[in-house]
Amino acid sequence: KLTRFFQPSGLVITNDSFQHRHHAAMRNNDAANGETHFSVQIVSEVFKGRSTLQRHRMVNTALADEFKCGLHALSLTTKTPEELPKVA
Repeated sequence: KLTRFFQPSGLVITNDSFQHRHHAAMRNNDAANGETHFSVQIVSEVFKGRSTLQRHRMVNTALADEFKCGLHALSLTTKTPEELPKVA
């Protein structure tokens, strides 16, 4: 979904669920098989001219169905290509 909605030039998704196994959402048998916490780093032109809050809302909206099915938390880093550090 993230690839389809944002056509990112960079996308890294990390499953952080094991770090949150003590949370109630992790103990819920219906909670997406325990996969509930993820870190997402996404670089997309779509974010141009938008605040961090707007960007995060866009990602959360794109994943609304996943939140309904057990996704509990996202740690988001949302950048445009121009915001990435330049490599010399």
